[in-house]
Amino acid sequence: MRVDVILPSLGDDADAVAGGTVSFWLAAPGTVLKEGDDLLELTTDKAAFVVPCPASGTLVEQRVREGDRIAVGDVLGVLET
Repeated sequence: MRVDVILPSLGDDADAVAGGTVSFWLAAPGTVLKEGDDLLELTTDKAAFVVPCPASGTLVEQRVREGDRIAVGDVLGVLET
C-alpha cells in the first residue's frame, strides 16, 4: 500500500512551525525505513528540525526537493508499506 508522507506540525501549539525550507533529505528513494527514522531536515528562520518517517516502509518517491519551501500538510514523499 502506498502512503503519502505529509509534513506534520512541529513544535508546541503556541510555537508550532508552519513550514520552512527542505535543507536535505536523509533518505533516498529505495531506502527501507522504520517509523520514527529521520526522513529529512527542515530549516526555519529560527531552527532546524528533523522530520520523522510516519510509518515503516520503503521510500519510493520524493515529492519535494532540497531548497523547496514547504508548509504543514504538504506531501513530502511516498512510502510503500
